[in-house]
Amino acid sequence: MTTPEYQSEHEAVAAYALGILDDAEATAFEVHLAGCDLCAAELDRLGGMEPLLATLKEFPGPAERPLRPAPPSMSERLIDEVAMRRARRRRRTTYLVAAAAALIIGGPAIAVVATSDGGDTHHSAQVEAHPTSPAEDAFFNHMTQKVAATDATTGVTATVGTEKKGWGTHTVLQLKNVKGPLKCSLIAIGKDGAQETVTTWAVPKWGYGIKDSPHKEAEYPLYVHGGTAMNRDQIDHFEVRTLDGKALVDVPA
Repeated sequence: MTTPEYQSEHEAVAAYALGILDDAEATAFEVHLAGCDLCAAELDRLGGMEPLLATLKEFPGPAERPLRPAPPSMSERLIDEVAMRRARRRRRTTYLVAAAAALIIGGPAIAVVATSDGGDTHHSAQVEAHPTSPAEDAFFNHMTQKVAATDATTGVTATVGTEKKGWGTHTVLQLKNVKGPLKCSLIAIGKDGAQETVTTWAVPKWGYGIKDSPHKEAEYPLYVHGGTAMNRDQIDHFEVRTLDGKALVDVPA
């Protein structure tokens, strides 16, 4: 193997038997093992020592045992190897935990939320301090086309972002100024009149995208994503409607 953690490819057999190699190291050792009778025989021998190996996984590190003047035995080298690997992984885990804690304490610096002034594709941006969802991330970073519309009767505003895919069209809906409780769906209407449900969701009583709402969560738009087998050029428009058939807003494709 090319990994610097072992002076010889043959020395990795014990770590492999203990299951403490990472994926890349294990793969490299298995390539070596396929052509090495010595390591294959040693691995077979270690296969009958499962109780001992299980004990070695929890054995204290070399710093916790008195030094021995004699050359280390196989078992001692196994113990030292396990201790070294466990210590390295503990340090690595500590760094990751510290980094995660910093993110949790600091939180996301900003989350960009789109706003629309009506039924065109013009968007302005404002900064909001709230966590982003996968759908929201896709809306701002992956949707190559966005169209917005506001229904004059319901007052609901919807922006539909679309992204061309090999399987059809990936779609993200941004919905604002809608109150619940409601159960809704986004329907893709084809130019040939075909209809496909892109996604469904529920609106809580306090709603989404309600300006100056006393309920904090209601201030932010709803973002949901889904997909349709239709290609983008086959879609005439999208309809947001309740599951009982009430139309909330139509958005041109």
